Amino acid sequence: MTQKNSYDAESISVLEGLEAVRKRPGMYIGSTSRKGLNHLIYEIVDNSVDEHLAGFCGRIHVSLNKDGSATIEDDGRGVPVDMHEKGMPAERLVFTTLHAGGKFDDSVYKTSGGLHGVGSSVVNALSAWMDVQISRDGHIFHDHFKQGIPDLPLENGMLPTLGKTRKTGTKITFLPDDSIFDRTDFKEEEIKSRLHETAYLNPELTIIYDDLRPETAEHLEFHEPDGIIGFVKDMNKNKEHVCDVIYYKGESEGITMEAAFQYVNEFHENVLGFCNNIYNAEGGTHITGFKTAFTTVMNSYARELGILKEKDSNFTGADIRNGMTAIISIKHPAPRFEGQTKTKLDNQDASKAASKITGEELPRYFDKNLDTLKNVLSCAEKAAKIRKTEEKAKTNMLSRPKYSFDSNGKLANCESRDASRCEIFIVEGDSAGGTAKTARNREFQAILPIRGKILNVEKASIDKILANAEIKSMINAFGCGFSEGYGNDFDISKLRYDKIIIMADADVDGAHISTLLLTLFYRFMPELIYEGHVYIAMPPLYKAMPSRGKEEYLYDDKALERYRRTHKGPFTLQRYKGLGEMDAKQLWETTLDPETRVLKQVEIEDARMASDVTDLLMGNDVAPRKAFIYRHAQDAQLDI
Repeated sequence: MTQKNSYDAESISVLEGLEAVRKRPGMYIGSTSRKGLNHLIYEIVDNSVDEHLAGFCGRIHVSLNKDGSATIEDDGRGVPVDMHEKGMPAERLVFTTLHAGGKFDDSVYKTSGGLHGVGSSVVNALSAWMDVQISRDGHIFHDHFKQGIPDLPLENGMLPTLGKTRKTGTKITFLPDDSIFDRTDFKEEEIKSRLHETAYLNPELTIIYDDLRPETAEHLEFHEPDGIIGFVKDMNKNKEHVCDVIYYKGESEGITMEAAFQYVNEFHENVLGFCNNIYNAEGGTHITGFKTAFTTVMNSYARELGILKEKDSNFTGADIRNGMTAIISIKHPAPRFEGQTKTKLDNQDASKAASKITGEELPRYFDKNLDTLKNVLSCAEKAAKIRKTEEKAKTNMLSRPKYSFDSNGKLANCESRDASRCEIFIVEGDSAGGTAKTARNREFQAILPIRGKILNVEKASIDKILANAEIKSMINAFGCGFSEGYGNDFDISKLRYDKIIIMADADVDGAHISTLLLTLFYRFMPELIYEGHVYIAMPPLYKAMPSRGKEEYLYDDKALERYRRTHKGPFTLQRYKGLGEMDAKQLWETTLDPETRVLKQVEIEDARMASDVTDLLMGNDVAPRKAFIYRHAQDAQLDI
């Protein structure tokens, strides 16, 4: 079907009314944490990007305002304002009705990230107020909403106007509702990273970023004419390159794919997938198609060049991708995602298209660049040799009986074998571990004490990592193996515990131990984090004991301040410097009891930023780490 330039009321299709967004916001934005808060901005920006993809928008301006609101303005066609057949202006329909928008009419948007048509209405529903200004048809049309409900009267059935203009575009300002979100201050680092990422994926688009808040004031302009080639270069800017960035693009059955990748001297892979500019944190069919075809092509070359002999087994996919940094971006006319937050692509035709294009374009490049091909295959050859050398040692390490204890017998396992019910606490120190073993519910709670600070895996070689007693204890306890980039024996389906809970002291040393554990999980068992199995326990800092009334646990300094303001009469304050200071009853009440405890779930919103920050904070380069610490000193929670 040919694309039409007309974008009016007839372009807006309605599936159903807006329902229960404020009651169940997590269904639409993932969570009510800061991740969900930032997602509100992304929903509006994605709509502007869709206008760019349709050929009508060249600039997007994002502002974080002093009053806590955010403004997103573009120079697209402007949301339609004429009367819809549903009896209201089309703009008001878009912002108040779930599943209403131009994304359902493929003559308006050939490809789109916001295919569910819920973005604008959900942001409106979750905002204390939203202000909309639309420039089109020579006028600036105006609308305003409070908690999703319009509060401006129409003028002769039309939106009121603020004046005349020759420009076109949409300007949306909204203030997140503090009765819904845990906190309403936007996190600038994640937003900047997402906007920069969007600029890489759209080389003809310019995105202006203004942080107008005094404490974080900043002005940036993102324009990346090199596209995803520049994206890969940026990701590898501090790494030793094996080859230049390799790029190809193709189309198959209406699906366009472009890929850029580069090899570096590191023993892990970093492959990021995007569909219609939306980052797919859990990958999906387009990544599967790329990986399958890439492995087939490279094994074929390895045999053709004699690197693999007739008796040799093929390189594994992990062997071949060892050291790879890649961006895979497709444009799909009708993508299917798992969930509104679009973390995983589900279209089988995307796998076929990615596989076909990769299978055709890679040989065209490597046939003309044999030296680069040999460099890439040498990475696979090296990875395969290391994998085979380590396989025997790893097999011996991982072949212990199911639910085994470690060499010191420290794992206190739970009685249940139903993984969906079970949880394991990783506790620093024998003293705290002993208390936790006494306090736990033996039916479904396991305790694994570890001794001090584990190895920093960001700096260690793989043989030292696998020889570390504490790391081996965790691998054996979890039961799902270990992934070191070139040989992936990790199988999330074998995980023995639904929750892996880091339980460390509420001080600087405890935070360091938690960071070392998270680095291990992120680098070598990332599925644990991506699939929501990793948590951090939040033991209280204080216990308030009034002369009269009920004792109360206080989990941070803010809670203590509130208690001091609201409590009448004298009280005694106990400060917990470590978990070992609590008796079994106190530890159960505050940290172990599912009915009363507080847990933080570990999530990854931006894989590129997570990888960069992990490398920066846990790697060997001191100067950038110091700069990062100075820049974020105001965010630190000091243990005094």
